[in-house]
Amino acid sequence: METMMRYEESGVDERILRAVTEMGFEYMTPIQADAIPVLMEGRDVIGQAQTGTGKTAAFGIPLLQRVDPEDRGLQGMILCPTRELAMQAAEELRRFSRYMHGVRVLAVYGGQDISKQIKALKGGVQVIVGTPGRVMDHMRRHTIKVDNLKMVVLDEADEMLDMGFREDMESILGEIACEHQTALFSATMPEPILRITKQFQKDAVLVKVVKKELTVEAIKQHLYYIKKTDKEAATARLIEYYELKRCLIFCNTKSMVDELADHLRDRGITAEGLHGDMSQAQRDTVMKRFRSGNLQILIATDVAARGIDVSDVDGVINYDVPQDTEYYVHRIGRTGRAGREGMSFTLANVREYYKIREIEKMCKTHLEEKKLPTYEEVCLQKEKNVLAQMRRVMDEVNTADYIRAVERFEKESGISALELAAAFLCSQTDAGEEEYIEEQSPVSRRRSDREGRQGGLSDSGRKGRSFRDGGRPKQHDHRFGDNRRADKKNRSFGGFREDRPRRNSDDRKHYAEGRSEQRRTAGRMGGSRDRKRNYA
Repeated sequence: METMMRYEESGVDERILRAVTEMGFEYMTPIQADAIPVLMEGRDVIGQAQTGTGKTAAFGIPLLQRVDPEDRGLQGMILCPTRELAMQAAEELRRFSRYMHGVRVLAVYGGQDISKQIKALKGGVQVIVGTPGRVMDHMRRHTIKVDNLKMVVLDEADEMLDMGFREDMESILGEIACEHQTALFSATMPEPILRITKQFQKDAVLVKVVKKELTVEAIKQHLYYIKKTDKEAATARLIEYYELKRCLIFCNTKSMVDELADHLRDRGITAEGLHGDMSQAQRDTVMKRFRSGNLQILIATDVAARGIDVSDVDGVINYDVPQDTEYYVHRIGRTGRAGREGMSFTLANVREYYKIREIEKMCKTHLEEKKLPTYEEVCLQKEKNVLAQMRRVMDEVNTADYIRAVERFEKESGISALELAAAFLCSQTDAGEEEYIEEQSPVSRRRSDREGRQGGLSDSGRKGRSFRDGGRPKQHDHRFGDNRRADKKNRSFGGFREDRPRRNSDDRKHYAEGRSEQRRTAGRMGGSRDRKRNYA
């Protein structure tokens, strides 16, 4: 068994250690245990790790340790691909530096009034966390000066590359002339990232979290094959049955995010969407509600959800199967954090069976195919949860005053306490009207396809109809053998006999002579095109 390193064993500043302890962390994650000692030695680092592995602390703690609180100038810079990730990382650094009096951390990103950022920068900031575009803007205005930087971090470098920030990253790094330390963290290492490391880092140490450490063993992964039209009802049923108080739902398109949010709100579920077409103020409001626990369901696209790091997420629902296989781990990795158990639910169509198998193969995981909870099971589960809650109240609270209130109500109304308790239970467990949800099975689907190939009409709409259904085979279908030959008996030169008048022998003779003359004429004109035209 691998020995886990404690924070107190790493030589971390006591002020930072005190903050980390209050945050509830005792042991380092693998990326932290490997990266923090190297970064504290002052060496450049290439870290390969995904979101949710503790990267922010891996580079944030060594960066803060190098900051001099007496110096009001900029000493550390972190570049992030999105506003949300920049805000999240800045907040984490503020928590780590809680007892480092005099250290200021500022997030700078597009969509926020730049004049406020300029005012904050003039007041003295030691660490900035920003998106490349806004950092470049400040550098052009000379409101961010990089003359005395001690450390630069590229967080989620591959995501910045995918979003078109390559030139900005290279320009920013190229402007830093002073001696400094550079750390680059990325989930993948494509060739452009490797070129950046060779150009802007010196003798960098590679710190890699292997896929075994990135697995999702603590997450129960459930798979449901549902018709597309029933996904909304299936989502609502899962939320009710598992009592998901804080849940992330992923959709592949912005329009689906808005549509699903509206439909869930119509069902009485507090849900909001998050995508790139929303203003920054709207996105900030939604994220604030979700982090504070005032929002039950957050529905997002993969791009908008980058950098969301919210603890205590009960479950993740893949409303759409991710278009990119790698996104699957990113999605479900947002539940089951810090050693907690989590749940993920994937809603798929039977046509996506092989996509699911690809996800299992690439991510080295297994999605357990399950049956959706029935309406009756949802009602029973809700009753069970309410009764358990009532028992906890009875154990923890003095209910004498409430007993007297129930006795008064019983005398005044003539309604027994048992009837009153039953009515209360009913009001707390209302599951609405029962909805029929059609579940599918990829096994039966493949069997149906095989039957279709053998001559019948399959569910996938193959040509021809089964004789059991009273259908008639198409004339060109060779699979129907004798039936096709039997139909030839009913055909004449001009088509079906019921469609054209019967010809006598003289008619057929004149018809044949006319066809021969057409062929001779086509031959004199030369070329198969003319023959085809004449025959037509």
